[in-house]
Order: sequence, then structure tokens, then C-alpha cells
Amino acid sequence: MTAEIFVVGIGPGREECLTPQARAAIENADCLAGYPLYLDLLPDALKAGKRLVSSGMRHEEERCSLALDAALSGEKTALVCSGDPGIYALAGLTIELMEARGLLDRLNLTVVPGVPALCAAAALLGAPLMHDFACISLSDLLTPIETIRKRLRAAFEADFVCVLYNPRSKGRPLHLAEAIENARMHRAPNTPVGLVRKAFRPGQSVSVHALGQFNPELADMLSIVIIGNSSSRRAGRYMLTPRGYAVSRGTA
Repeated sequence: MTAEIFVVGIGPGREECLTPQARAAIENADCLAGYPLYLDLLPDALKAGKRLVSSGMRHEEERCSLALDAALSGEKTALVCSGDPGIYALAGLTIELMEARGLLDRLNLTVVPGVPALCAAAALLGAPLMHDFACISLSDLLTPIETIRKRLRAAFEADFVCVLYNPRSKGRPLHLAEAIENARMHRAPNTPVGLVRKAFRPGQSVSVHALGQFNPELADMLSIVIIGNSSSRRAGRYMLTPRGYAVSRGTA
């Protein structure tokens, strides 16, 4: 029998946001591997009787390798990620390690999608992603800062709504401020900026700001920042990027 490994997206963390497919993969697993915070977010009932394997921040390769080893030993293994495993998470790294270790034909990989952080944040803000958007991580741990700057400039110039992951940390406190200054060169001061912290988790906060007055220090690594495009606006307490229906009807 071919060994199996599941890379599972658990969504933003609230149990109600866990998909039935993800729940089934976790329930059927003998071993759960993941970052300690993500394992803590799982309901205790789903973890009962399972072997838990974890590693700290910046030890993603170790975590994936431990999960692969568990699967090869015959354990039904689920490697859990927050959000969606294919968006800034571990699906890609797992495949890379399988390839490097010659396991592509020995292990059957199933990637189980989850609610990504940008969708959780967008839902709380209203409808900021109704038109074309770009996702850019401001973390330069794996991507050169000049590449990040180039992508930001291109996205702002092309009038994409911009979703910023990993916006600000103690080790890089100025990256978001630089991105906001870049945005101000291409957007009006009243362009809405959505800030969501700890989406669907205890301590959740949601706010909408004007680009001209937005304070980057409000964000941290638990935040998602969404900068609107030239048509984005506030609609009451919501952030809205119109899809264009009113224009197509001639009512705009």
C-alpha cells in the first residue's frame, strides 16, 4: 500500500471555519504535525489519541520532514497549516522535499484546501476583493526585498487591490510603512485601507482607514492589510471594491 500524507488547511482558526474535508483528514490521522499555534487552534476532540509533532517558527523544513517520516513509517499523517496550505504555507515545501528525497512515487500527497487568510479578512471587511487583486508578502526571509518592492510598484501602478501578508514585525518594522508610501504615490488619500488582525480568532479586530492617515504601526504579523484600488470606497462600515455592475447598467 502506498503511504499517504495530507497537507491540511485549517482556515483562520475558528472551528466553524474548518471544512468538512479538512475535519475528516484530521479525524482519520494517527499523527498531526504542525506549528504549535496551529495545533493549539484545533479542537481538543480532534487531537485526542493522536501523536502530535511540532516545530517552531523558521523550522518549516524540519516540520515537513517529520511529517514525511511519520507517513513513511505507516502512520496516517496530517500536516496542518493555517489558512490554505497552498498560499504561503507548506504544500509547496512538502512537494519539494518529496522530490529531493525521491518520494514522489512512494508517497501519495493530498492537499486539502482551507479558508485562506485573505478570504477571512475580506469577509470581515465586507467586499474589498470584488475586482482584480494582488497578494504580496512583505516578509523578506525568503524573498529579496528588492523583488518585493518591484512587485509592489507593479501592482500599485496596475491599479490592483493589494493584499499584504506578513505586513510588519519587530525584525522589519519599516516594510509596511514603505509600502504605504508607495501606495500613496498611486492612490488618492481617501482610498480605503482595511486592517484585520486575528481574523476569526479570540482578540479579533477589524478597521477601515483612509490611506492618507493610515498608521502602519497598527499592524503586526497577525494582521492582513488590504489597500483598495482607484474605485474602492467605504460603504457605511464596510470596505467595497465595486465589480462594475452599476457602470454596465449605466447607473453609475
